[in-house]
Amino acid sequence: MASRIHNSSGLMKALKITGLSLAGILGALVLTINLITYHPEPIEDMKVQCAADAPDLQPGQEVKVMNWNVQYMAGKSYVFWYDVSDGSGKDQEPEFSEVKKTLAEFLEIVKSEKPDVLLLQEVNVDAKSTNYMDQIVEIMDGLGPDYPCHTSAYYWKADFVPDPNVMGSVGMKLLTISRFRMESARRHQLSIMPMDMISQQFYLKRAILESRISVEDRKPLVVLNTHLDAFAQGTDIMERQVSEVRDLLLKLNEEGNDWIIGGDFNLLPPGWDRSQLHKNDQVFYQEDSEIQTLFAEFNSSVGAEALNGPQQSNFYTHFPNSHIVQAPDRTIDYIFYSAGLEQQSYRVRNEDTLSISDHLPLIGVYRLPR
Repeated sequence: MASRIHNSSGLMKALKITGLSLAGILGALVLTINLITYHPEPIEDMKVQCAADAPDLQPGQEVKVMNWNVQYMAGKSYVFWYDVSDGSGKDQEPEFSEVKKTLAEFLEIVKSEKPDVLLLQEVNVDAKSTNYMDQIVEIMDGLGPDYPCHTSAYYWKADFVPDPNVMGSVGMKLLTISRFRMESARRHQLSIMPMDMISQQFYLKRAILESRISVEDRKPLVVLNTHLDAFAQGTDIMERQVSEVRDLLLKLNEEGNDWIIGGDFNLLPPGWDRSQLHKNDQVFYQEDSEIQTLFAEFNSSVGAEALNGPQQSNFYTHFPNSHIVQAPDRTIDYIFYSAGLEQQSYRVRNEDTLSISDHLPLIGVYRLPR
């Protein structure tokens, strides 16, 4: 009997030690994950870098805006693992020589277009996939003193992602660049894709980057830059993120601000027949596009009628990385603007940009109120 009690006591002690050890290991794992991943606040002020002599915009001035998802300067020679719905893309990262070549081509396009404001998505900083290049430094150095102001915000950041296709650091930013003086910037966190708690720590934290550009004797022009989620089928994340964009724009309207928002919304135009896409790509989109809310309430750079019309290909913004699709085949990037602004022109620059990214640059010109 005494032997049984002794054995039972020893077993309980061993189980307690094992439990404490497992708890310690689990605690260390949670702490490590927390330390190497990104945990932004709902709203955060962002650093603005701006030359002291940067000029103000003037009332009545025309402002040329370029919006472009630059796909971390990877070029168009690859089909990445995330480009195919079943994850079968064969490429994990671009050759660094291709990144440098694409960066040079990008800079030539920007210099020839001469936008006043650039809204860029998928700009890499210290990411293993692009050889730890700081693409913001490279872009700003390449553009030179004509662009004295910029701000940026991470939406994917981790020291290490334990995915076989990554296995290293990630760093991806929204980048807004201006010829004119930026007063301030802030980052607005969007809803995060629903998934298990561990995976969510390593996943993208989509956001809106808000910048305020000074206008002489008037309220600043609010410029917003965003990149909504992708591969969201089976969830309501797109509806939630669009609603958050809408709420922010309505708040800016209530405050009497003039604003422009551009970005990669990853959504088809309202009413667009997704059967026009290759069957492999149709699964990425809902029958009724969640973006219809923004089209219903705000000014779009190009209306839904034109985006569904016979000349719709003029407005295609996405050229998927694919061995099947050989040309741009859909619109998923947009510019919207407030009622106080007058759009002077809008186009997608598609004649000489097809080799740079899987997205094309959008260019709109907007006149400020006098």
